[in-house]
Amino acid sequence: MEQMKSEVRDGMQIEWDMPITMSDGTVLRADVFRPLGQEKYPVIITYGPYAKGLDFREGYKSQWTRVVKAVPEILETSSNNYQNWELVDPEVWVPDGYICLRVDSRGAGRSPGVIDCWSVQETQDFHECIEWAGTQAWSNGKVGVNGISYYAMNQWTVAATQPKHLAALCIWEGSSDYYRELCRHGGILCDFLGDWYRRQVVSVQNGVGDRGAKNNMTGETVAGPLTLSDEQLEKNRANIDGEALERELLDDYYRARTADFSKIKVPLLSPLIGVAKAYIPVEISRVT
Repeated sequence: MEQMKSEVRDGMQIEWDMPITMSDGTVLRADVFRPLGQEKYPVIITYGPYAKGLDFREGYKSQWTRVVKAVPEILETSSNNYQNWELVDPEVWVPDGYICLRVDSRGAGRSPGVIDCWSVQETQDFHECIEWAGTQAWSNGKVGVNGISYYAMNQWTVAATQPKHLAALCIWEGSSDYYRELCRHGGILCDFLGDWYRRQVVSVQNGVGDRGAKNNMTGETVAGPLTLSDEQLEKNRANIDGEALERELLDDYYRARTADFSKIKVPLLSPLIGVAKAYIPVEISRVT
């Protein structure tokens, strides 16, 4: 069983593997990066399957090389020790008065359970994590979400559940229609899911344990303390690429993974604003 660790490092108060208990008793794990002191701050939360402890520079080496080439000043403004794929850098956001909260989704990274990407269960978990974040002693009650791709897509669905502490969304490159924009473009099967799932999700599934990477800051395995068999790991994950292959037509499976835009009420900023503008009154504002 993981134990939460707390320390002050690089001007931040950091809690590693903070437990967040879901309504069904499952304990998800999160890392919290916050300003020093006892003040309350707005929270930037993310929930996803890419392992919160996986160093961007090691997990995505070629992409990191391209980032540095395109934006070399990134090496001057941060140690980059807390950089994680498709998420904001705490060393940049925390000094500006934000708390960065990274949650490993159910079944991924250091959170136990069954992986079922973009499922109703994940949306419920995300909703509960937002409400949890809004009630902590260090939170001012306002929670925003900021992330790219996976961490953008699930913003649509969780926002439609209307968590009372959700204050704003920043949705970067996040498709909003699970059937038309991800699984079946124009009804034609997209081959993205299978390769992506094995490479980026299954590789950091909870239970990979010692066969996976370690967190450079804590020395702990990024995919949990247990090392499970391949058979058990397979039982603990949904066959999402197989579902897309077998389900040719739009049905309740796809609908459950696509947001009802009419229920999204919070301000948002998104490159996909053209998709949603007919439904959502848009106002770009700071979470604070």
